[in-house]
Amino acid sequence: MNRGEAVQVISGVSAGAAPLARHAGAHQVKWSSGVEGPIISLPEGAVDCHHHIYDARYPVDPRATLRPADALASDYRNLQARLGIARHVIVQPSTYGTDNRLLLGSLEEFGHASRGIAVVRDDVPEADLKSMHGAGVRGVRFNLSYPGGVPVEMMRPLARRIADLGWHVQVVAGADRIVACSDVLNNLPVPVVFDHMGQIPSISHPAFAIVAKLLDRRSAWVKLSGLYTFVKSGPPYAGAAELARAYIGLNPDRLVWGSDWPHPTAPENAKPDDALMIDLISDWLGSEGVRKAVFADNPVKLYDF
Repeated sequence: MNRGEAVQVISGVSAGAAPLARHAGAHQVKWSSGVEGPIISLPEGAVDCHHHIYDARYPVDPRATLRPADALASDYRNLQARLGIARHVIVQPSTYGTDNRLLLGSLEEFGHASRGIAVVRDDVPEADLKSMHGAGVRGVRFNLSYPGGVPVEMMRPLARRIADLGWHVQVVAGADRIVACSDVLNNLPVPVVFDHMGQIPSISHPAFAIVAKLLDRRSAWVKLSGLYTFVKSGPPYAGAAELARAYIGLNPDRLVWGSDWPHPTAPENAKPDDALMIDLISDWLGSEGVRKAVFADNPVKLYDF
């Protein structure tokens, strides 16, 4: 779908709404298709709750199978300028395992407008957790889809250790994996954040009921992100629209957005258009109030900005 087609889709769905504003400026951004900003501008103070930094100067975990090319802080700043992102959350990728040096260095480089999600083992020293908190880390990630992370058996012990810090557990897993881990996910002393909408192919999948129950209990958050990771049809990602609207109907106050830049699971020659994905998600959210909540207000609460 090109930008012209996107305008037709969004304008058609939003018939009768006020004219759509385009974010000023055009920027060529590494690992992102397109150059224009969103048609539906992000609200003031918008937070990108999910992106990565890659730098070949840092050692790769020998177990890692996902090894993208460099995507540096300077490249991400170009994305911020293009999309109108004010604050952001850097997520430790499976590529570096539990070596969080690049993450912590990036947080220092970006400063107070950034937060981080680390990957640690359950025997991490208490002093390290406190130091990470001071650097801006607000959660621990469990990547159950790619090698290089830590096993799900460490989730409960780690959750108990991070509870007093006000952190959360972040999970990236396919829908079937969520079902298999449901007992753990339902009994954590901290909230769980599901990356990429739980990668659930349909609301009829049993994983949706698990996530929905956690949302109802206010024990979970869901990221509207990574549409292409579980919907293979491409823009306008019709399957993701149904799932997103179901989440919005359940509890919009527990939803956040993330770019997933530099889109490490997408081929280098087929990166998605980040502005187009914002426009699609904005349209699914509907009202200006819900957009402000998901893009700006909710992340402030979740990531302690």
